Amino acid sequence: MRHLLSAVLLASSAAAPAAPAPDSPAVVVELFQSQGCSSCPPADMVLNELAGRPDVIALNFAVTYWDYLRWKDSFAQPAFTQRQWDYAKAGGRNNVATPQMIVNGRVALLGSRRGEVDLAINRSRSLKPEPVIRVSGSRIDIGAGKPDTVATLWLVRYDPRAIAVPIKAGENGGRTIVHKNVVRELTALGSWNGSGAHYIVPKGNAGLERALILQAGRGGPVIAARRI
Repeated sequence: MRHLLSAVLLASSAAAPAAPAPDSPAVVVELFQSQGCSSCPPADMVLNELAGRPDVIALNFAVTYWDYLRWKDSFAQPAFTQRQWDYAKAGGRNNVATPQMIVNGRVALLGSRRGEVDLAINRSRSLKPEPVIRVSGSRIDIGAGKPDTVATLWLVRYDPRAIAVPIKAGENGGRTIVHKNVVRELTALGSWNGSGAHYIVPKGNAGLERALILQAGRGGPVIAARRI
């Protein structure tokens, strides 16, 4: 029996897919939500589940435009609201709403629809990122490529902890919402026009995780992304 159990465990281990290396390209999933939006908690749960996947960079952006509903979101920043508007303008949409997920800067969908989110992630994984982003210490190197337009290199700093927030008023009053991968800083490090270039990672809060997103324009498709 012991030999049989060992054989089963070995076979199971061999069949399991290998986790991507830390610097492997990943699909970027951005949730735009607000603690003042009654439809957002289910989407928060979807993003929280995605936060544990090594092949996904799951980011929680809190927007400001529901703050008037008797509850001011504790993580919202105008820059995050602007990012959602940049996506809307690039995608030909004339409004923004929550909870919205943007997958690799290409697909916008309702963040609570897990099946649709998974499908968009799987389709995005087949897209080969070009160029490769390399990081050594505080230096970032991006090789040559042929972008359709000038791209922006973003540095995102986010909190990977599960943060439980008691909501005391508004549409979610009386509930406690758990957030993961809450974005705290979004910084444009520079532009990339297809020529090889390098950038420097500025110092920041040591308690936050970091990711790089190379994106067409300011709200176009993600060209490449990775954690650092």
